[in-house]
Amino acid sequence: MNIFRLAGDMTHLISILVLLLKIYATKSCSGISLKTQELYALVFLTRYLDLFTDFISVYNTVMKLVFIGSSLAIVWCMRMHRTVKRSYDREMDTFRYYFLVAGSFVLALFLHGKFTFQEIFWAFSIYLEAVAILPQLVLLQRSGNVDNLTGQYVFLLGAYRAFYILNWIYRYFTEQRFGRWISCISGLVQTALYADFFYYYFISWKNNAKLQLPA
Repeated sequence: MNIFRLAGDMTHLISILVLLLKIYATKSCSGISLKTQELYALVFLTRYLDLFTDFISVYNTVMKLVFIGSSLAIVWCMRMHRTVKRSYDREMDTFRYYFLVAGSFVLALFLHGKFTFQEIFWAFSIYLEAVAILPQLVLLQRSGNVDNLTGQYVFLLGAYRAFYILNWIYRYFTEQRFGRWISCISGLVQTALYADFFYYYFISWKNNAKLQLPA
């Protein structure tokens, strides 16, 4: 554990809390991609297969449970909650995300640490997380206008990955054996996908204006 990983974890946690605040306070999931939320739920379920077999620390176990539980709760609200599901825009959220799932799984079969069940699904979750934000970004571009809470949620998700890049750089220079190159490369790809959003987020913040993305 180091300050950059802790900052990344807390930023990730805050992003989820912001999204839950939006859903529960406004009883709306407008501007949120269900497909991205389902991908994140799949990411956490496949990454934390070791939840009940390998104990690292109380912190680690609690964070795993929080990420799994919150992602499933968000998906449930968007699909099942009587009021929230009415605000979901299916016509805008049409990204063919099964291609992302299939591509990530095939990549995990060829590029992984060890050829074991847990390692393959761990690699799958890393690859899938790198591209899971795509349906959300496409939805925001199609809608144009982005409300404040949704914008903050996406920004915090991107910031979380940026902190993890600093974490990997720190670990590279402080650990004798650093072998998480799959995480590093996937994290760089994931952060790069946010570049356009970060630019327009900064412009809106600088001009104190509503966030708008080009269609």
